[in-house]
Amino acid sequence: MNVLIVYAHPEPRSLNGALRDFAVQRLEAAGHHVQVSDLYAMQWKATVDAHDSLVHDADAPFNPSLDSKQAFERGQQSPDIAREQEKLRWADTVILQFPLWWFSMPAIMKGWIDRVYAYGFAYGVGEHSDARWGLRYGEGSMAGKRAMLVVTTGGWDSHYSPRGINGPIDDVLFPIQHGMLFYPGFDVLPPHVMYRTGRTDAARFDQMTRQLGERLDTLATTPPIAFRRQNDGQYEIPALTLKDAIAPGKTGFAAHVD
Repeated sequence: MNVLIVYAHPEPRSLNGALRDFAVQRLEAAGHHVQVSDLYAMQWKATVDAHDSLVHDADAPFNPSLDSKQAFERGQQSPDIAREQEKLRWADTVILQFPLWWFSMPAIMKGWIDRVYAYGFAYGVGEHSDARWGLRYGEGSMAGKRAMLVVTTGGWDSHYSPRGINGPIDDVLFPIQHGMLFYPGFDVLPPHVMYRTGRTDAARFDQMTRQLGERLDTLATTPPIAFRRQNDGQYEIPALTLKDAIAPGKTGFAAHVD
């Protein structure tokens, strides 16, 4: 299996750095092929701008979606964007590893999504009609691939429990898992979240790596989150609201999981 780890932490000697190194070693020992996009080490440019296209008319207003579409179609994307897209095409499984900062991924990783997910590559694909509304939410360019989040947080697991002050962890991660991964077609595995990481000693690290190793060993067999697919008849098109008979009484994020 080809595994791409997209990794965001500024300190290679951090807990996240040690967990990344462990993951690479574990996967390679099992016979998998691994590539790592270490965003801070790569000095990844996080901002979307006109320089993402090799040929931009300086006299024309910058339109992020249109410029992205034209650059992708014409093979005129910035080389760093094109390289990351090739890694995604190569990968069977993608792991996004990051510390939870202010209830989301670090900005540099969001910038990777913003720039690499070009129009025509990760969105804006497929027919839009009264029967289908594009290839997305279970379909698209990443269909047939798997993805998983590996997340560290200083908060306790109880803080992210169903009645915890921070909200349920599945709700916190929903925009990433459902929006950034399921939208372009990935089968999204349940996240691997490590809590209370600010007090990690040797025994705790051993426990972390043991549990992470178990998840890595089952990447190919773990059932994905049962997100509802957009074009499978459960949503009204083009309104894209759940039909009345689907998940009656449920609203919000939970309604979109079968």
